[in-house]
Amino acid sequence: MRTPKRPIYMITTWVKRQPPKVKAFLAVVAEKSCAGLSLKSQELTALFLAVRLYCSLVMEYDIHTVLDSATLATTLWVVYMIRYKLRSSYMEEKDNFTIYHVVIPCAVLALLVHPSTSHNFLNRVSWGFCVYLESVSVLPQLRVMQNTKIVEPFTAHYVFALGVARFLSCTHWVLQVLDTHGQLLVALGYGLWPSFVLIAEVVQTFILADFCYYYVKSVFGGQLVLRLPSKV
Repeated sequence: MRTPKRPIYMITTWVKRQPPKVKAFLAVVAEKSCAGLSLKSQELTALFLAVRLYCSLVMEYDIHTVLDSATLATTLWVVYMIRYKLRSSYMEEKDNFTIYHVVIPCAVLALLVHPSTSHNFLNRVSWGFCVYLESVSVLPQLRVMQNTKIVEPFTAHYVFALGVARFLSCTHWVLQVLDTHGQLLVALGYGLWPSFVLIAEVVQTFILADFCYYYVKSVFGGQLVLRLPSKV
């Protein structure tokens, strides 16, 4: 019988997942500006958090449900600030990623590949959707930085924190699979779902790998403002 996770462990695990979202919150609060932040990326984040919160309510309902509620509230506040209070500093013309290009494929993929649990079909598809959408929710933010080429320090720190968090998450999954000799994949269910969960983690990591490289290079070079090469 597995030992129940202690509340402090669960809180610590949740906190490790939050730095990128907290960074966006701090950027808006401290800088009183949303320059360099992608509204569309924040909206995608709010969407997958809302779906994940729904799934948590109907499938788990534990301490993560409460904590994820706070995360969603924070993200919605950032969206509100960008849309209404800090609109003058929002780079709308640079934030030109079409979110339907990721939302629709994620929804279709979730219909085809989702958890094989005993929960009803809608809940299983919703869970798959939020996993897939989370893995690509940063794409609009990367598009903004690609369009501007010059990334302000706070935005660079935010995206780098996002990259580190997702790298650690991916590493955690890989180590768990190795440590359990593949039994974790069996615990996740049958079919393609276990493999797609791992693929989603890897995709999240590699999407941000290139930016993180230039970020580290810039920091060690003593540059306060990150300048991306034209090929990025």
